[in-house]
Amino acid sequence: MKNIFITILLVGVSFVNAQVIIGDDLGTAGTKTSVLLEFAKGQNKGIILPYVRTLPAGLALVGGAIVLDATDATKARVRFYNGTTWQDLSGQDANLTTPTDFMSAQPTIAAAPEVATAQAIIGAQSTTVDGVLVLESTTKAMVLPIVSDVNNIPSPSPGMMVYVNKLGAKRLAVFNGAKWSFWKP
Repeated sequence: MKNIFITILLVGVSFVNAQVIIGDDLGTAGTKTSVLLEFAKGQNKGIILPYVRTLPAGLALVGGAIVLDATDATKARVRFYNGTTWQDLSGQDANLTTPTDFMSAQPTIAAAPEVATAQAIIGAQSTTVDGVLVLESTTKAMVLPIVSDVNNIPSPSPGMMVYVNKLGAKRLAVFNGAKWSFWKP
């Protein structure tokens, strides 16, 4: 009887759709059916994009990738891969070496070699996509950390991304290390 109960429980759990909320157990989305990853409300924090010294390329690169391009650390920009080419989201350069040397805090490949299987996957057991954090879903999305104003973020880090939910100014905001850039829907 015990084995039958455990089997039924395991089968039932396999049909449950998982969602990850970072920061609390409520998140920001009122309806959770289309959300794969979301963040706590009112934290004045953002998600930090990976710094890359070489823009990713190859077969495992898919549309939707977003990185902080530090190919030239004095001209860093947030970039988005649209499936064909890398698009600039910053619109301006940032120097990641002065006045604060952010690049010295980022390990080189020699100092911290990357393992191909070292990635977090949410929404699936595995993926063919090459990324640090991969959200695998055809029906669910990520809800970015929501802030009322980027000026309320005490120390934004290069590569930070947030959604500004301000009356008359709802938009995506990316910080390249020098300035915020805003993308309005």
